[in-house]
Amino acid sequence: MEKVLSETIDETLIVTINRPERRNAIDRETAAELAAAFKKFDKDERLKVAILTGANGTFCAGFDLKAVAAGKGNVVKPSGAGPLGPTWMLLKKPVIAAIEGYAVAGGFELALWCDLRVASHEATFGVFNRRFGVPLVDGGTVRLPRLIGLSRALDLILTGRPVSAQEAYAMGIVNRIAEPGRALVQAKQLALQLAAFPQKCLRSDRMSAYEGFGMKIKDAMANETKHGLGTIKSGESLEGAKRFTAGVGRHGRF
Repeated sequence: MEKVLSETIDETLIVTINRPERRNAIDRETAAELAAAFKKFDKDERLKVAILTGANGTFCAGFDLKAVAAGKGNVVKPSGAGPLGPTWMLLKKPVIAAIEGYAVAGGFELALWCDLRVASHEATFGVFNRRFGVPLVDGGTVRLPRLIGLSRALDLILTGRPVSAQEAYAMGIVNRIAEPGRALVQAKQLALQLAAFPQKCLRSDRMSAYEGFGMKIKDAMANETKHGLGTIKSGESLEGAKRFTAGVGRHGRF
């Protein structure tokens, strides 16, 4: 059975972690397949948005600790691919997490790696690896404080407590809440919206937001201008202005 499934619908790639017998926990092979899938996505200009999800009602339970206990744990090294596959990559295009069930430990980190998160009402998040002495090495200590602030992030990182979808939404971890079994459906709808926008502008604004975190305000503003000028020079902004003049997309309409 394939550990990672890929399906293309129009301009959206759907990547599914397919290890339901291990609650979609990720071993070395699965990590390598996830990394390969997202590298391919980033290079394919026909695809505009990706969705990451898990099979059989669970997003991901993190590292496969049974493999770790057997001495076959995921590779953790200072550079290269992330231990869970794509988690050290900064892609050019957005990825949406469609979350049912558990997104815990490394699975939580995978969800945080995505740009946006759509979660079922019944989803559960948490740093469950706190119980077993397994560190966050897929960006959890970096991305979580940036998303929700240091105090709230430390509450989750230090206690390892379970967090409901509703609390995660209130904190700012989750962007959309769906009915149980509908997270992927709602993620697909969101992907269609993103794919319909002018892509040069969407991607440059997204990259400016990511890059700006590590810069002083003055440098971040200059970087934003650089990205913005690239969009303007491409002609995409002029085409958008013409559509606006013709009455398209007024009053917030898609």
